[in-house]
Formats: sequence, structure tokens, C-alpha cells
Amino acid sequence: MQFKDIVGQEQVKQRLIKSVKDGRMPHAQLFTGPEGTGKLALAIAYAQYISCQKKGDDDSCGACPSCHKFMKLIHPDLHFVFPIVLSEKKSDGDDDKGPSGKLSDAFLIQWREVLLSNPYITETDWYQMIGAENKQGIIGTTESSDVIRKLSLKSYESDYKTMIIWLPERMNQSAANKLLKLIEEPPVNTIFLLISENPTQLLKTILSRTQIIKVPPIHRESIAIALVDRYQINPAKANELSRVSNGSFQKAISLISAETDTQFFALFRQLMRCCYANDVLGLLDWVNEMTSLGREQQKEMLTESLRLLRESLMLNLDLEDISYLAGEEVDFGKKFSPFINRTNIYQIFNEFNLAIDHISRNGNPNIIFTDMSMKLIKLINKNP
Repeated sequence: MQFKDIVGQEQVKQRLIKSVKDGRMPHAQLFTGPEGTGKLALAIAYAQYISCQKKGDDDSCGACPSCHKFMKLIHPDLHFVFPIVLSEKKSDGDDDKGPSGKLSDAFLIQWREVLLSNPYITETDWYQMIGAENKQGIIGTTESSDVIRKLSLKSYESDYKTMIIWLPERMNQSAANKLLKLIEEPPVNTIFLLISENPTQLLKTILSRTQIIKVPPIHRESIAIALVDRYQINPAKANELSRVSNGSFQKAISLISAETDTQFFALFRQLMRCCYANDVLGLLDWVNEMTSLGREQQKEMLTESLRLLRESLMLNLDLEDISYLAGEEVDFGKKFSPFINRTNIYQIFNEFNLAIDHISRNGNPNIIFTDMSMKLIKLINKNP
């Protein structure tokens, strides 16, 4: 993975490159930012640049033996940790072995395959890849022990060993505590790169031991150019997709087919119509449909709902220029926007965010969605 392969993020790239040129690479860095902005891709390109034997001014050479191995994700000094689904015996994560006693290393073939095809992978994409859509992934204590073991060994080929931990917020407390000392004082020439979607869910003691690299939304123009170059999208269509994607390249890719987003939009529209009509039976049908989805899909739907609410509010405030709706969403948004205003938007947002949090904590989906929908009836019909 080279920096040139990553859409946009020029300022972040230059910051990472400068740290290598200056020889001032923090031993623990936390890449944070919205989903789909290239955090994981940046971390891999950074690790490749560090180990490259013929570094250029703005990228790795892509031709040396080290680069060849990095570009296949098989370099012996590049290590990955990522969430897997653990066994059913101990849901708290103390039993850190997945099916057949597997750790994340057992999924490296799938991991490499999905990253090489799409380095903007989402958590949901990963769980679908390993056939675990209805379960919550976790990084457990045995995984932490394996990290300690790997990093205690000497590097094989590069001067540096790089440990990339994708979604460290999925570490249980025992696993996180076990890595604290190592993250604070790693072996010589060892670099931790943590890639987080929700850094607020990390232990504060881990946050305090890392240097934060904020990865912002990707510029619209960069997304449009990439869509044209990589997917042969019509320029006009690429501009529309880049506008609606709101800084996420993964979102732009998904909008090319738009199958999942159409499903989520239909669920959101159904929910809002039932709330407005005070249709309790319709809401119970909606709850049943939501509970049939996997947890990651439930969270995606709720997150998509927050986006649609935000765009509807922009329409209500006559700020159509910064409302990123497309297709069927536009017509619905214009009709729905009068019911989203300054008097209820914060409470509505709070209900959706609470639902996301409770689903993430393995709460009962039936109870969560029933409670949320009943509260939304009153909020949607609240007079401005």
C-alpha cells in the first residue's frame, strides 16, 4: 500500500512522511476519524514507507523487496490485530479463542484478501467476510498475550516492527490493561498504530499513551476524481456521489450500487411515517423487522438515520446547498423536513445515539427499538 493509492488526505500523508524523515516517529499513534476516510490504508502505507529500502520524498518506492512484501501484506515485520467472534462459552471475552481455538492470525488469509480488494473496509464488511454478521467482534486477552509474544522477538528484515491494531475499542478491559505497559514502553524500534472509529470507547489510559492522528473527511473533489479513475463513473454522477458521501470514500463506493442504503432508507422512512401517524401496530412491525437484522446492520441503519435526520434539518433551515440527499431521499426529505426542527432535533438525535450505544453493549434489540420508537412518536409530533 502506497500513499499514492489513498484518496485525498494530503496533509495527513505529509505529516506521516515528515515524521519518518525527521526520525521522530511516535512509538504509539492513534488514527481517528469518520468511517471510510482511509485510516487503515494510511497506517499500512506509513508502515511500508518506514520499512522501504529506497524511500522517495513523498512515497515508498514500491519496487524494493520490502515494498513487494508490504503490498501483499506478508512482510514478516508487519503484524495485525483485529476483532474476531469469540466462542459462545464466555461472552465477556475471557475466553479469547474463537471457533476451533482461533485468534485473529487464523483469519489472515481473509483479512489480506479483503484489504487488498478494499482498504476502506468497514466493521460490518469484515464480519460479513467471516460469516459473523449477527455477532459482536472482540479482541481478547489471549490476543494481547500473542501481541506481547510477537513483539518480544527481534525483527526479521526491517529495522522496525509495526503492530497495527484495527478497532482497539473492541478490546475487552482485560486485554487493554494487558497491553498498557507495552504500548507505553514498547521494545526498541517497535511502532503501534491503532485505528479507531470510536476513540471515546477506549480506556483513557490507552488514549493518554498515544499520539492522535486525526483523519478528516476526504475532500469532495478527491472522491469524485477517484470514482472516475477507478470505477469509470461518469463525471457528473461522480460529483453527485462525492457530494452525498460526505467525505467517506467507502460511502461513495457503496452508493454505486446503493442496495444496502436503499434498505436502510426504506426502514427509516417506515419508522418516521409510523411515528407521525401514531401507528403503534406499524411500529411493532418495524421493530420486528429491525430485530431480524444483525447487530452491525442495526447500528448501520441507526447511523444512516442520523445522517438522514441531519440532512432533513438542513432542508428545514433552508440550507439546501449543504443537504446531501439523493434520489428518493430528496422527495421524502422535503416532505419530512417540517417535522425536524430546533425544538426536537437534539432529543431525537439523543434517542438514536442511545440506541446505538445500547446495541453496541449487546442490549436486547426488541426492548431497545420498542422504547426508542415509542419516544419518537411524541418527539416527531412535537410542535416547533
